[in-house]
Amino acid sequence: MDSDTRFLEKLRREIAPGKLEWIGLRTERRGEIKIVEHAEALVGLGLDGDHRCLKTPGSARQVTIISREYIHQIERQLGKDFIDPILLRRNLVISGMNMNLLRFQRLQIGEAIFETSALCDPCSRMDENLGKGGAAAMFGYGGLCAKIIQGGQIAVGDSVVRLLPVKSPTQSSLNLFDN
Repeated sequence: MDSDTRFLEKLRREIAPGKLEWIGLRTERRGEIKIVEHAEALVGLGLDGDHRCLKTPGSARQVTIISREYIHQIERQLGKDFIDPILLRRNLVISGMNMNLLRFQRLQIGEAIFETSALCDPCSRMDENLGKGGAAAMFGYGGLCAKIIQGGQIAVGDSVVRLLPVKSPTQSSLNLFDN
């Protein structure tokens, strides 16, 4: 393990649990978002009722997660007092955790376990939803994609807990900047 990876792991060990603040299910591509208080996380598929469940099983983009802190940063970038999470088209809004340290980590929310992976980069639709410069303001603050590795119920108010890493002989690096 290189020194950067050791340092990141030290920082990750210090992450306090966060909180699930919001759940949104995208009914279809470019469709409405249904705000719910609880949802069923389905292993290898996504959140029951979200259009991603009908897409490629096993995808690393089954669920999208953004933090309340990232939303506040986007608000500041755009000079807005409030951005409704619906406009960002993410599934989950969490708070109280540094999203930069959560990439390639396992998170328990309610009964479910999520494995984060790629950055959830903004698309050009964010300019439509947030106004000119919306996509640029979100760049680096779009959150993370995740897949569900243990299913179960999740609910607004649930704790978000980073789980200790699962050691694997093929795991090469936990570096944030690896692809």
